[in-house]
Amino acid sequence: MKLLVTGGAGFIGTNFIRYWLRHYSDDAVINLDRLTYAGNLSNLTDIAETHNPERYKFAHGDILDVAFVEDVLKTEHPDVIVNFAAESHNSRAILHPRRFFETNVMGTQVLLDAARKYEIQRFHHISTCEVYGELPLDSPDTFSESAPYRPQTPYNASKAAADHLVNAYFHSFGMPITISNCANNYGPYQHPEKLIPLFTTNAIQNLPLTLYQSSHNRREWLHVEDHCRAIAAVIVRGKVGETYNVGSGVEKSIEEISDFILDVLGKPQQLKTYVPDRPGHDCRYLLDSRKIACEVGWEPKIPFEEGMRETIQWYIENQEWWQTIQQKRNGVIQEDKWETFTGR
Repeated sequence: MKLLVTGGAGFIGTNFIRYWLRHYSDDAVINLDRLTYAGNLSNLTDIAETHNPERYKFAHGDILDVAFVEDVLKTEHPDVIVNFAAESHNSRAILHPRRFFETNVMGTQVLLDAARKYEIQRFHHISTCEVYGELPLDSPDTFSESAPYRPQTPYNASKAAADHLVNAYFHSFGMPITISNCANNYGPYQHPEKLIPLFTTNAIQNLPLTLYQSSHNRREWLHVEDHCRAIAAVIVRGKVGETYNVGSGVEKSIEEISDFILDVLGKPQQLKTYVPDRPGHDCRYLLDSRKIACEVGWEPKIPFEEGMRETIQWYIENQEWWQTIQQKRNGVIQEDKWETFTGR
């Protein structure tokens, strides 16, 4: 089988390509990525060096480019498209919402049209738990696949729109699609603008850890390797037209995450500093993942504390990787200056 993985130079895409090539030795992967600030081709240097072009190749381009996308499909004849390509940082979406709708919605539409034209056997779309909105902190509720969509930020809304679009192509055109909505991921190769790598790299450098004032808001956390196993399971055993929630059941607050990182690194609590909440800062997400367990046979394997310690150690051992990214970073967001950007 041949897979076209869009956004394969990003965090989860990188880990998925590594996972698939490791576990499916007869398959091939084409990595299509625009290489925005969040795409890092060095994540896969060893893959490119150790696999011949019949198993792994890179296509540099934008999913908004119809001619480019169609040319890749016409030339490579992939069986499956796995769509990771997305703008995904909530804070950046507050500042530049249009970019998120262009990539996450219109880019997905371009891929769907091309997949339909070239009769792709499966279109798997990667989405997020955030499309469902938020839960109260004191609620016992979880989000099932039938929960209504109530996105509250531009990023969330763009992913919700893309989910609806993918489902529409299934119902209108019989497109063989599946969707997975996943909890917050952590693990190696995650861009240092995201919470866990940001706090880890800042703590290593004795820089402040900026916590939103609502620091007890909770997220569900899943190791990226478990997420990759879930995606593979859905592609292989999932039912066409279905959506699957992918979660761990492990909830941690930003306060708990920061305390864990500081404790592992032996850093003082005084590194924590509190800043105003980002606009649209959701209280809590928690997925009901029973469907994927029952229908596909997937469940998470990596305990949270074990996965976190391994992740922190990865950032300790790969400081050149993230320091290079930090040096190239532009448009750094000042999380304590939201009124400057939004007028609030």
